[in-house]
Amino acid sequence: MTQKLTHLDEQGQAQMVDVGAKPPMHRRAIAQGDFVAAEQTLDRLLAGDLPKGEALAVARIAGITAAKRTDGLIPLCHSLPLDHVGVSFERTCEQTLRVTGTASLTARTGVEMEALMAVSVACLTLYDMTKAIDKKLKIQNIHLVKKTKEPVT
Repeated sequence: MTQKLTHLDEQGQAQMVDVGAKPPMHRRAIAQGDFVAAEQTLDRLLAGDLPKGEALAVARIAGITAAKRTDGLIPLCHSLPLDHVGVSFERTCEQTLRVTGTASLTARTGVEMEALMAVSVACLTLYDMTKAIDKKLKIQNIHLVKKTKEPVT
């Protein structure tokens, strides 16, 4: 069975999906990605001891701002009234900082692109804030972890 791509019309041209007939639902998405750096770089990052300042706060705000602007960067995404966006950080080993983005709303379409955008831009911000002290930085494994939808009661 071949899945139909919803962003293509019958002639194969790109289109914005019409979600007007769908009922509003409570929707939530969680995305994650890994920021990989030298152990000393992550030590300094977590201690707030970087030449450019307190990177975690900057990356958190950058991720939240990016999620709010997803529709301006991904052409066929709907403008969404986000209820919440969160960005968190967890060191998972000596050289990896896990970045998690969550987004939620009540709407007719999902928020996975917003959660993915939050993680992507938070990671890029960490890269920018640490590139002066580490030339072997990596951003990897950005992916959707989970998405849910529940009827509005």
